[in-house]
Amino acid sequence: MDAVTYPEIKVIEFVNQHLIPLRVPADSKLADEFIVRWTPTIIILDADGKTHHRTLGFLSVDEFIPSMYLGIAKTCFDAAQFEKALVYIDNLLTEYPKSSFGPEGVYLQGVCRYKTTHNAKQLREAFETLKAKYPASEWVKRASPYSLL
Repeated sequence: MDAVTYPEIKVIEFVNQHLIPLRVPADSKLADEFIVRWTPTIIILDADGKTHHRTLGFLSVDEFIPSMYLGIAKTCFDAAQFEKALVYIDNLLTEYPKSSFGPEGVYLQGVCRYKTTHNAKQLREAFETLKAKYPASEWVKRASPYSLL
């Protein structure tokens, strides 16, 4: 990713604006602690060092940034910051609607909306969006119980 993804200005600007990057050698104690067995492994941690998202393998710019948006959104979700998570998910879905991370973003968006409104309609709408926009996605299957709401 050093040759293709990381040097891109779009990636540099995104990382500088949203993340605190740390490169860890694969043979380090810290890599063992976070169970890094292959490079590249990108891990999104919170301020306490808790893992919220992990991406394994090489990603293009148009997949790397959506993965980071999703990771940040998951971190916000896990901290019960649902409105903040929705901002990152909306960015992911608006800027990168064809990303392979889009379906999981739609799923998480529905769950965040449900958590903020306590209206099960939000979950059904997420399922309907997944079915319409990403019919082959595993997230359609995962959200299928919401079709009963």
